[in-house]
Order: sequence, then structure tokens, then C-alpha cells
Amino acid sequence: MIRTYSELITIPDFIGRFEYLKLGGQVGKDTFGFNRYLNQIFYNSKEWERVRRQIIVRDCGCDLGIPDLEILRGIYIHHLNPITVEDIQERREICLDPEFLICTSYNTHNAIHYGDKNLLCITEPTIRKPNDTIPWRT
Repeated sequence: MIRTYSELITIPDFIGRFEYLKLGGQVGKDTFGFNRYLNQIFYNSKEWERVRRQIIVRDCGCDLGIPDLEILRGIYIHHLNPITVEDIQERREICLDPEFLICTSYNTHNAIHYGDKNLLCITEPTIRKPNDTIPWRT
């Protein structure tokens, strides 16, 4: 199954998007093994930096692109479909096409990879009221 951004954004809620993306991998299993250097070269490239910025702007820096779930620090750009050494070596479309990328937080990224919903840090948005941040005005 090839996951796409176009399909992902039709899912209205965070948990639904998580379920669509979760991979159920294993902690400690190397993605690239001895070829990990290729991964590092790719993620430090100018083309990755350009696409990364584009995805952050598109998703407004929000976790799984859900409005009001702003990621306050450490935005990860997640490949919706696992990439391989060959994908990176041949610069296949799946590596850099925004249709296959989404913003995630660190915890969401790990939860997707390891299929553990307990890693998710979901908090309800704070309902703001006039003057609620100014204690002397009640």
C-alpha cells in the first residue's frame, strides 16, 4: 500500500491519521545498517532542506498536518512510505515528493515507526478566555 498526503488529509482526526501511517516496526532495528552514511548525506543535502521547509510551511508546523496541533520544537519530516538505500541512491520520487511527506513531532514519529499509541502526546487545545493570561484582570 502506497500512502499519500492527499489521502492522509481526508482523515479528519489525529488518531485516524496515526492509524493510517503506523508501521509497527521494532526498536533497535537498523534502517540502513552499514549504509547509514547515505541516509546522513541525504538528510544534509540542499534539496532535502528545500523540501523540508516546503513541508513545514504546507503543514503550518502542525503534527500530522492537524490544525492547532502545532509542534513547538523538533519538527520531523516523516516519509509516509519507508524509503530504501536504493531510493536514496537513485533519488527516486518517493524521497523528495511532498505527496509522500508530512510533519510530525518526535513522539509521533516514533509511535508511527513502532506502532505504539502510548508514545503519542495528545493534548486538547486550551480554550482561551479574555484576560486569562493576565491574573490581575478577572
